[in-house]
Amino acid sequence: MPRPLRIVSVNVNGIRAAFRNGMGPWLDGREVDILALQEVRAETTHLEELLGDEWDILHDAATAKGRAGVAIASRRKASIHRVTFGADDFDSAGRWLEADYEVDGSIVTVVSAYVHSGEVGSPKQVEKFKFLDAFAERLPALAEHNPLAVVMGDFNVGHRKLDIKNWRGNQKKAGFLPEERAYLDRFVGAEDAEDYNRGGGLGWVDLGRRFHGEVEGPYTWWSNRGQAFDNDTGWRIDYQLATPALAEKAVAYTVDRAASYAERWSDHAPVVVDYQL
Repeated sequence: MPRPLRIVSVNVNGIRAAFRNGMGPWLDGREVDILALQEVRAETTHLEELLGDEWDILHDAATAKGRAGVAIASRRKASIHRVTFGADDFDSAGRWLEADYEVDGSIVTVVSAYVHSGEVGSPKQVEKFKFLDAFAERLPALAEHNPLAVVMGDFNVGHRKLDIKNWRGNQKKAGFLPEERAYLDRFVGAEDAEDYNRGGGLGWVDLGRRFHGEVEGPYTWWSNRGQAFDNDTGWRIDYQLATPALAEKAVAYTVDRAASYAERWSDHAPVVVDYQL
């Protein structure tokens, strides 16, 4: 049996800072096949210098320099990639990147997505909802394009109370608004529905919840304030959402939480999934 395909997603919070803080050794030891990055905040040349010649790199930078930015790096070349997303008048640059890869005779579609953080009562929140609308509109087309597809990245939304340690104090804040969480209901089903994460909504599967069940977390982001990381007061806002056919091929799911605060190289932890194609 061939080695599983290892697909990883991580918000690097600036790729250059991440490498200064230890991302390189982590990557060297993780046997990653496809790496989806968010909040790259760098030029393509920086990615090429940091990752090296063995990676084929696709990068969609944000319109505003030094902001956002998504990338996909792979040990194999993409057969096609797409960045068109949402309405013509919507600036999604640096936030959505799709690519198709041939793996052992199968085509796998991979998306690196970086949803706006938002801010209640501000234009930032309006932009976030525009993006989530485009996200919801794109999912059925993706599944139709390829039954083996995964959309992953920093969605900046905790779906359920299990996904945020201090959910009570965040119900009126961006990231846990009922209106935001409703989009995840639409993607994978509402948590109280019989078909939640098993064909509910648009039919996609939240692999973090599929593998870990009804437990708190595992969290993927921690505030830099106070002792949030040390106390594991986190948010699970980084996802791998797979089509049912690809979800059935997932054999392992891990959040690579750093051993200590000092050993972190981003405020997010990588989400690592192995797929046996």
